[in-house]
Amino acid sequence: MSDLAVKYLAIAFAMLPLAAVALALGRIFGEWISSVARNPGARDAVQQTGLLGFALTEAIALFVLILVLIMMFVI
Repeated sequence: MSDLAVKYLAIAFAMLPLAAVALALGRIFGEWISSVARNPGARDAVQQTGLLGFALTEAIALFVLILVLIMMFVI
């Protein structure tokens, strides 16, 4: 196996967490909408928690993106 093939295989494996990020974001927003639909009065409290969960989950995707870009262009 050539070095280039191993590099692309490593990049593909490094991008696997993006699938988990996509599933987590879908779950976060689904539960957020469901909780607001059940109790509209708690919208403000739920919104802060939902946005924090979104930001932390999206941070994982950004770290993966940076890792992949480093693997593609630096290594």
